[in-house]
Amino acid sequence: MIIQPSAMASMNNYVFSAYKLLPTKPISSSPLFPLSSSKLFTQSRNSHRLIKSIAEDREVVTEKITVSNLKQDEQTEIGSEGGDKEFVAGNGSEEIDKFMGKAINASIVLGVGTFAVTRLLTIDHEYWHGWTFYEILRYAPEHNWFAYEEALKENPVFAKMVISGVVYSLGDWIAQCFEGKPLFEFDRSRLFRSGLVGFTLHGSLSHFYYQFCEALIPWKDWWVVPAKIAFDQTVWSAIWNSIYFVVLGLLRFESPTNISNELKATFVPMLTAGWKLWPFAHLITYGVVPVEQRLLWVDCVELVWVTILSTYSNEKSEARISDISEE
Repeated sequence: MIIQPSAMASMNNYVFSAYKLLPTKPISSSPLFPLSSSKLFTQSRNSHRLIKSIAEDREVVTEKITVSNLKQDEQTEIGSEGGDKEFVAGNGSEEIDKFMGKAINASIVLGVGTFAVTRLLTIDHEYWHGWTFYEILRYAPEHNWFAYEEALKENPVFAKMVISGVVYSLGDWIAQCFEGKPLFEFDRSRLFRSGLVGFTLHGSLSHFYYQFCEALIPWKDWWVVPAKIAFDQTVWSAIWNSIYFVVLGLLRFESPTNISNELKATFVPMLTAGWKLWPFAHLITYGVVPVEQRLLWVDCVELVWVTILSTYSNEKSEARISDISEE
């Protein structure tokens, strides 16, 4: 069939008009993301600000913690440095005090030793001109003995007091060295107390005691020596040990109660300790040595005995002080 051109044109017009008559609705394509680009940009910017603010807050907190830690460390270091400085300063002052004490003790020992040696060696200084050193050493002991006998005749009590004071000082020094103290680090006050007791009491009391003992037992029989030794080591030892401990306690400014307790604790041990030493020494004291020279011999033995006495007395005192400090 052949379609005419006029009919073809009318058909096209009909189709076109029909198309216009159909309801038209805009086609909205659904986007891939539910948010628009502007909203997405705003949200991302807000989240970026939130993250930035959180980071800044964390930095501020971190800085505060760091600064506080640094301050604490500085304070700790300053405190430790101050403590170290105080410790070093304390050690330095202690070292200075110890050095000064050593120097004073050494000066005392060297001064007294030089004086004693000079006095012993220059006993014949008035007529030793032209003597050799050997002659000085030879005659010095003999002439010193003669001088001691002359002093006993002129003033026996004072001569014996001096001897006992020197012996008791030396005995306390030996006791301190025996206890472990260095040679020039002894306690000066303790040495002075012991020497004072020896000078003021032992020399004078011993002088009158030996005369009393001779008057009490005047016989010359064989049993006299054992009887004197027994009396010496019971009555006189008990009296003198008690005097020594009481006077030392008073010189240390201790209370009567402490002195009484120490005396009770040391009375029997000291008395029995004397029985191990003095009976053998007193065989010579009462059997050989004359009355006037007995104290010199006894003082030579007392270098050992004073060491024991001083050690006992100061050990009890130091133990009591340590107990009080611990309580």
